[in-house]
Amino acid sequence: MLPLAKKVYDNPSKDGLRAMVARMPNACLTEFGNYNVTVKVLARSKSSTFIVDDNSLAHSDQCMSRNEYDHVARLQDVYIAEQEMIRIDGCIGSDPTFRVPTCLYIEKRNANIAAMQQQLYYPPSDPVEDPLLTVIYTPNLPMSGYPNDRLIAVDLVNNVTRVFNSDYFGESKKGGLRMWNKVVYDRGGIPLHAGCKVVPSLVGKNGEKKTLLIIGLSGTGKTTTTFSKQNASLPMQDDFLALLPDGSVYATEDGCFAKTFGLDPDFEPAIYQAVTRPDAYLENVSQTGTTIDFFDTTYTQNGRSTFEFSAIEHYEGSTLNADSMLILNRNENVIPAIAKLTTEQAAAYFMLGETTGTSAGGAEEAGRFLRVPGTNPFFPLCHEQQGNRMLEILRVHSMDVYLLNTGCVGGKKGQESAKDITIMHSSACVKGIADGTIEWETDPDFGYQVAVSVPGLDDEEVLQPRKLYERTGRRDEYQKWVTRLKSERVQFLKGFEGVEDVIVEAVS
Repeated sequence: MLPLAKKVYDNPSKDGLRAMVARMPNACLTEFGNYNVTVKVLARSKSSTFIVDDNSLAHSDQCMSRNEYDHVARLQDVYIAEQEMIRIDGCIGSDPTFRVPTCLYIEKRNANIAAMQQQLYYPPSDPVEDPLLTVIYTPNLPMSGYPNDRLIAVDLVNNVTRVFNSDYFGESKKGGLRMWNKVVYDRGGIPLHAGCKVVPSLVGKNGEKKTLLIIGLSGTGKTTTTFSKQNASLPMQDDFLALLPDGSVYATEDGCFAKTFGLDPDFEPAIYQAVTRPDAYLENVSQTGTTIDFFDTTYTQNGRSTFEFSAIEHYEGSTLNADSMLILNRNENVIPAIAKLTTEQAAAYFMLGETTGTSAGGAEEAGRFLRVPGTNPFFPLCHEQQGNRMLEILRVHSMDVYLLNTGCVGGKKGQESAKDITIMHSSACVKGIADGTIEWETDPDFGYQVAVSVPGLDDEEVLQPRKLYERTGRRDEYQKWVTRLKSERVQFLKGFEGVEDVIVEAVS
């Protein structure tokens, strides 16, 4: 049961929601005919997010007690009784066997969040099913006693997430998907913070197509890699997938929540085309008059947009069978542009989730080297469950797994001794995976396979960073990185009680 409100707008039409957004004082019409809303909260609020459970050992993230949750829930219900609210019904996933009915209930004053969420939900069934997952959202209600007077309370028992005092759309999107993570795990699968693309011209496990999963933390190039068009590939999903033991892959969303910083039609034409349509919504993108500037970061680098998948050419199916998996790692030292992993290495690097953080994770993550298990900051259970479940699935369903560095080798971006791994480099690697044209040899330090040659990528130092360090007289520095990474990785993985020993041994 949803809390009673002063008035409820039940599933407004797209035009009705657009009219509500147009009346928001912080919404501006752009040169593209869409609306750009400037909000106060610039990224997701990890420090304000709590799982509701008296047993904190059942989760890797911070918890709040059931009594504490019941108290804040009552406060929110009393507040909602005096508000006008919007209800949006939809589904996470479209396949009848894996569709999860979901509901967003939010203040009318923040109609843009309702409009953006409506673009991402698959349409509900007719008649509307009772929601399995519910997000109750009051952006204008502070909750004192919590970081920044903000709270995201996740009740996994009743499948309800309550959001207080954040007007950032990501809390709506992730509110449903975080609970959906547990649904997938309970059904024997693993939720993946991943995109999915389909290469139609090659023979894979699906007949005349090959399915690639692209796993990565926000800002690592997941969306860019998913939407790039090697071999006439088509995106099927941008952000979250369910992977089952038989290799089945299920989509979650009927749209995309894309970063807009640096958006260039020459490098990301599909995303640019979709973001600049009149029916897209923008959030915190730099704007002067009606003119949009995707490169200005004066307010934030974490500008965003939502659009429906119907805005771009995409793969129309909702279920596939996985052929290959790419684990993205935005690094800046000795990680090659592409590496091929064994089953145990794949589970280990998936569990390590190494990357350099971006503004999507908030100011505290931007620019820092991170290890986020599964590159999934929204998995609400214990993280070792991710690594062990991935190992189980890879042992049952064979697929090729790769590590893809989307950062630099040899040093930080801009340093004379470093080399950028460009979008074109990554694109050549993905095309080589799809074509099966990469030649491999075993790396003597890390044990994975590194590329001897990749068609379209003629820089061997990007493929084998050891050669860059040797040429620039830094062999000792390279060896120190090898020793350091091995030691840190082992210690990191050992910190998760219950993680399989072979996962730790794979990086030792």
